[in-house]
Amino acid sequence: MARSKSSNTWLSEHVNDHYVHMAQKDGYRARAAYKLLEINEKDKLLKPGIWVADLGAAPGSWSQVASRLVGEQGRVFALDLLEMPFIPGVDFIQGDFREDAVLAQYTALLEGREVDLVICDMAPNITGNAVTDQARSMHLCELALAFVQDHLKPGGHFLVKVFQGYGFNEYMAAMRDTFTQVLSRKPKASRDRSSEIYLLGKQKKG
Repeated sequence: MARSKSSNTWLSEHVNDHYVHMAQKDGYRARAAYKLLEINEKDKLLKPGIWVADLGAAPGSWSQVASRLVGEQGRVFALDLLEMPFIPGVDFIQGDFREDAVLAQYTALLEGREVDLVICDMAPNITGNAVTDQARSMHLCELALAFVQDHLKPGGHFLVKVFQGYGFNEYMAAMRDTFTQVLSRKPKASRDRSSEIYLLGKQKKG
């Protein structure tokens, strides 16, 4: 079967992608690692000893970064619908974040403790229908924010990938209700043509 033009564009970008080559060299599972590394360099989110929830973690590059930076005294709790091979220092639950039973299994890992940081690079399976994909993406972001409201400690931070479009302004307003400060970040490893940006909620209100 012939590849579509967009598929060929992606393949060409991927093969020639500086960050793909860096990930292979540095041992990260995906180029997305450099998005988190760049944001962390600026905002100092990942510190030794903290507890981190990684939502939408597979294939695991953000968990790799987080585990390394929180060290042996810290904990990383990862969740994804897809399978994720073992990463030292990371507790992983495979399941659908939208299902209550999966969420209950995941939160049981926390042993009643609130986390210091929630990171979320989740995206829905793309259908190709822009309206449907945006709605699904915003739904995942809303679920992540609900998790944050229940399980992030006061003063904690939240980093989430959001696609600009329908529902974005309402989501930004909900973030501002929850955090003292809300910042936007577009790391260099984000492709220019992508509408993704990262919202960083700092200092969850008590």
